[in-house]
Amino acid sequence: MAIGPIARILAQIIVPVVAVLARAIPAAYGQALNNARKAGVDATEAAVPVFGKRISRSEALLVLNITEQEVKADPKIVQKQFERYFAANDVNKQGSFYLQSKIYRANELLKEFQEEKRMEDKTSDGKENSSSKQ
Repeated sequence: MAIGPIARILAQIIVPVVAVLARAIPAAYGQALNNARKAGVDATEAAVPVFGKRISRSEALLVLNITEQEVKADPKIVQKQFERYFAANDVNKQGSFYLQSKIYRANELLKEFQEEKRMEDKTSDGKENSSSKQ
């Protein structure tokens, strides 16, 4: 039996299919992001891969068992809750590594949020001071 012609036929079929998929998948993903933006979904969260490190802010608040108002009132509460829950789920104390990673990611996200808020406050204070001088 001649394997050469069969392999050539298979290659002629597979190569175009792969080429079409290589163009179609990114285009479909981009269209899905556009549709999500039009529907009002936060596209930055929608664009994160399934196994990415990002979680939503509401999920981070739930993981650390705090509210948005508590975070605004006392920024140190995030660190306090993080330390409490992270220690409670220590793997050496028969805790859960999965829960520890969720707690870590929640802390990371809320600290980023607090830092962004501080930067916004600084820029808005700077704009108010410059406009009040005029």
